[in-house]
Amino acid sequence: MTIVLAELDQQTQQRVAETRQRVSDLHAELPRNQLVVWTAGNVSERVPGAELFVIKPSGVSYDELAPESMVVCTLDGNKIDDGTPAKLQPSSDTAAHAYVYREMPEVGGVVHTHSTYATAWAARGEEIPCVLTMMGDEFGGPIPVGPFAIIGDDSIGRGIVETLKGSRSRAVLMQNHGPFTIGKDARDAVKAAVMCEEVARTVHIACQLGTPIPIEQGHIDSLYNRYQNVYGQH
Repeated sequence: MTIVLAELDQQTQQRVAETRQRVSDLHAELPRNQLVVWTAGNVSERVPGAELFVIKPSGVSYDELAPESMVVCTLDGNKIDDGTPAKLQPSSDTAAHAYVYREMPEVGGVVHTHSTYATAWAARGEEIPCVLTMMGDEFGGPIPVGPFAIIGDDSIGRGIVETLKGSRSRAVLMQNHGPFTIGKDARDAVKAAVMCEEVARTVHIACQLGTPIPIEQGHIDSLYNRYQNVYGQH
């Protein structure tokens, strides 16, 4: 039975509308930070208090995105009757996002990009070593590589969860594909995607110049704890 958005309670409808606005706005950050080209990449966010999430429609230009064109799906990855045209289908990565939400309830946002440097590491099937304090801060260690998987079902989602469960990293480089990032909400996941590309680029350049110096695990732990629990405004 298809869920009809207009038939849900007013509080849920309001939360869906707010989530659509946030997801639409955050998609602008991907081209702004040079993380995507053409229509590649996507942002999704879990709807607070509901078994739903919002994601970008497939193959639609970033310039044409608007809150009302964001697609609403169940945690099984099925589009609900959300007021968009029936022909407007969710991202081809929807099954992967849905699997992450089902298996990692702490995750509120998921982002996928094909950012150049992070994807280059993924093409080599090589993790990004933790040789920058920024990496210790943000990712708590290296950015790992996930298994090769084909788009179309939840195989990519399974690889993401398999790689990130038990890891402090909020980014994974899916082999031969590109980076996926997670966060407490979509904004947090977008930040992780921006930082993932930044460290991928910097470490790549460092490798061209010589051999990067690893950071000791004790220092990584200290950096991560400070950044996650002390840094910024609370």
